Amino acid sequence: MEEFSKVMFLIMISLAAISGAQSFNVDGWANTRLEAKKQTVTNLQFYFHDKLSGKNPSAVRVAQASEMTDKSPTLFGMVMMADDPLTETPDPKSKLVGRAQGLYGSASQAELGLIMVFNFGFTEGMYKGSSISILGLNSAMNPVREMAIVGGTGIFRLARGYAIAQTHWLDPASGDAIVGYNVTIVH
Repeated sequence: MEEFSKVMFLIMISLAAISGAQSFNVDGWANTRLEAKKQTVTNLQFYFHDKLSGKNPSAVRVAQASEMTDKSPTLFGMVMMADDPLTETPDPKSKLVGRAQGLYGSASQAELGLIMVFNFGFTEGMYKGSSISILGLNSAMNPVREMAIVGGTGIFRLARGYAIAQTHWLDPASGDAIVGYNVTIVH
């Protein structure tokens, strides 16, 4: 066994010497510094329409804990997939500005706490084709909630920031809700 260790050691030394002789020349490249443009802060306000009822729901249950979810007062373990419209005003018939696509799940046994993983893709105006990514806990029964903006695309590439959510309307029987979002995006 000792002989094997010596052989492996010699092989590793030889490989290190060979790779050192064939190293890449990065002179100048390693010292290149990119100057970042000045960052922009963008504030947007829109409304998220989460519809669980009717013939065309915008969010559907895709998973749940086998026995626990339906017995839990917080629906702990439930996972929903959503494709919710984002509009200019709380009126569902107001101008569509984008779509909130992603999932949320009941992540708390003590309160209605939804872990949110969403892409808010914008379809109108100067932000058309751009998106922001939201990740965070949405304590849905609190009047004001804050979640992180962890990325984005298009104009919002490398975005960070925060989203403030406030329930505008909720139907407790169906779970349908309209939520106002005020987002601050650094990009």
